[in-house]
Amino acid sequence: MPRVHLRRSFQVIKRLPLWAKFLLGVGGAASLGICGYGAIFLYSQTQSDSNRYIHRWFDDPTSRPDLITVQREPCPGAPFLLPSDGFIGLLWRDPAAPYNILRRHTGVDIFGNGDPGEVPVYAAYDGYLTRRDDWVSSVIIEHRDPFNPARFIWTYYTHMASEDGDSFIVDAFPPGTTHQWVEQGTLLGYQGEYTGSSPIPIGLHLHFSIVESEADGSFKSEGNLDNTLDPSPYLGLSLNIDSHPSRPIRCKS
Repeated sequence: MPRVHLRRSFQVIKRLPLWAKFLLGVGGAASLGICGYGAIFLYSQTQSDSNRYIHRWFDDPTSRPDLITVQREPCPGAPFLLPSDGFIGLLWRDPAAPYNILRRHTGVDIFGNGDPGEVPVYAAYDGYLTRRDDWVSSVIIEHRDPFNPARFIWTYYTHMASEDGDSFIVDAFPPGTTHQWVEQGTLLGYQGEYTGSSPIPIGLHLHFSIVESEADGSFKSEGNLDNTLDPSPYLGLSLNIDSHPSRPIRCKS
């Protein structure tokens, strides 16, 4: 199916009432053999109000200035800076992600107010950057954990490419870059809409997460929630689903 039709279908589904989404999920479950799909979807909506804000962001562009968080310096007492300006739509452990319904969100999604390739993405903290040979839209940075200097952690940044795979990562970090020093605030690239092989449109945003290290010093899989850390204390912002923050999210007082 062409992406334009997928995008239109996604917009139609977004506007359905919860009961209709539930029935749609149940119907899909019957064909997929996943009996709990519809129930899981409905449960996710009762546990998170993120989708309400996300719908507002995309359906009413005039409301966007009231949803945007801009934090160019670290919040008081926090080591990291927010890596991009925008609406913090999905939170850590958020069950509301429409493309990730069977598992919780592993980081935060920051939706930029602009076009692909326009909204800058910066390094959250000093560290050593890696970009694997096959990474079109992603980089990862190793840091000594400021809260536990005996261990290392990684910050992961992705979706920095166009839908068609034109990378928005700056030329200073070509594929194959390994252990290159960057300072906090270094420009890494620009927000995009790249989803790889997935046909589901995601909207312009940066996905940012904090990833634990393996025993050998390499990074764990970012796709597993258990391998990631709550970004809230590192950024001085309420960024986990249990905090139920209103938008825009501001520094903790």
